[in-house]
Amino acid sequence: MVTPLPGGVGISGLTVYDWEAADGLCGGTPHMHLVCSEAYVVIDGEGSVQTLTTSGFADTPLRPGDVVRFTPGTIHRLVNAGGLRLVVLMQNSGLPEAGDAVFTFPAPVMADPDAYRAAAVLTGDHAAAARRRRDLALEGFLTLRREGGLREFHGAAHRLKSELLDAWWIRWRDGPLAATLATGCQLASLQAGDLTHLDHGEVSRLESPADPVFGMCGRLRPYSVPDLPTRPPRGASEPSHPHPPKELS
Repeated sequence: MVTPLPGGVGISGLTVYDWEAADGLCGGTPHMHLVCSEAYVVIDGEGSVQTLTTSGFADTPLRPGDVVRFTPGTIHRLVNAGGLRLVVLMQNSGLPEAGDAVFTFPAPVMADPDAYRAAAVLTGDHAAAARRRRDLALEGFLTLRREGGLREFHGAAHRLKSELLDAWWIRWRDGPLAATLATGCQLASLQAGDLTHLDHGEVSRLESPADPVFGMCGRLRPYSVPDLPTRPPRGASEPSHPHPPKELS
C-alpha cells in the first residue's frame, strides 16, 4: 500500500487495548520501528506512552488534544488509563503497520527467526493471540528496562528484518520521495510561470474501515488504499538508490 495522502503519510484510528498486563497496567504491545517515525493524536480518554531508548525510560502522558511524536529506535508501549483513542500518523506510507515493527520479545525468541514469527503471527482466536503476543513482548520490554541490552536488541531486530529492506526502499521511493519530487516539479513550474498543474485539482475520499483488526497496540482501523504505480512523478527523474544491493524495478 502506497498512500496518496499528503507527504505519503499513513493514517489509522486506534482504540488502545484495555487488557490488564502482568505489571497491573492496561495497554498495547511494546515494539520498535527501524526506519519510521510515528505521531499520536489523542482524541479521547487518557493514558500514556512508555518509551525506552539508549537515553533511558520515559512515561509521557496522553490526554485529548495531545500530539506525541517519536523517531526510529524508540521502543514504545501504549498504556490505557481509560477509554484511550488515537489517530496514528505513520511515516513512509504506513510502513509501521506493514513490516517496520519489531516486538520486544525475550532474547531467546529474538535470536530465532522461526520462534519470532510464531510468536508474532495471530492465529486462531485473534483476541487471545494478540493478548499472548502483548504479554510476551511486555516480558522482554520489562527485562530491557530493568537489565539493559538495547544494543543487542537493535542487532537482533536488524537481522529479523534485513530481507525486507529492499521492499521498504521501494515503498519510500514511491511514496514520500515521489511526493517530495512532485512538489519540486510544481515549484519549478511556478517559477517558470507554468500553472498547468493547477488545472488538475481533485478531491479524494477514504472511507472509514468498517471492521477493526487486532493491531499491535489495540483495535486498529487502517485507512488503506490500492497500490499506486511504482513510477516517479511526471517530469521527475528516477531516483537512484544510494547503495543499491540489487536491481530495484
